[in-house]
Amino acid sequence: MCEKEINMTSFDPSELTYDERGLIPAILQLEDNGTVIMLGYMNQATMKKTIEIGQAVFWSRSRQEVWHKGATSGDFVNVHSITTDCDRDVVILKVSLVENGICHTGASSCFITESGQDQIVELKA
Repeated sequence: MCEKEINMTSFDPSELTYDERGLIPAILQLEDNGTVIMLGYMNQATMKKTIEIGQAVFWSRSRQEVWHKGATSGDFVNVHSITTDCDRDVVILKVSLVENGICHTGASSCFITESGQDQIVELKA
């Protein structure tokens, strides 16, 4: 396993590897049970803001603007730690939710379909 937890008080966001658009995928995982609830994208500025305020701030690819999760909906996301992979081109944010929802649909995970299922295909060995 080659992941590294980021010290949020002394971390420099420029140390991460961003793609050609200046973005890095950010996986949100609940701190208490490990459930993956969302995938967002961050740039250096939103990573820095996340570290400064302790809440998730993303770059909205569709709106092309900074997106402080919860600023409109009230569904803020508190960030407890940030871990990066070996290549430093993906981060995992260990989070807790201020309210119950994370998805714009009001669901507790962005990986749940309208039918309530979070599984697209089950693979058989």
